[in-house]
Amino acid sequence: MEEIQKRLKDIVIDRLDVEEEQIKADASFVEDLGADSLDIVELIMGIEEEFDIEIPDEDAEKLTNVEEAMNYVKNKLGIEE
Repeated sequence: MEEIQKRLKDIVIDRLDVEEEQIKADASFVEDLGADSLDIVELIMGIEEEFDIEIPDEDAEKLTNVEEAMNYVKNKLGIEE
């Protein structure tokens, strides 16, 4: 699980150009990390590519913060906490 969290953080840092310290579980991609709609699309694409999963648009709209994205990836990969 730590590995998934690190990989997800790396994607967020890369796509949103933020510092690691800014990435908290409840950090909103838009309000806290300054993402715009294009950033969100790139972020979702990065997550899909990194974890080899598909995220439908209706699911992507619900992924508004780091924790939601983390839980979604774990769920898609079938990883229990």
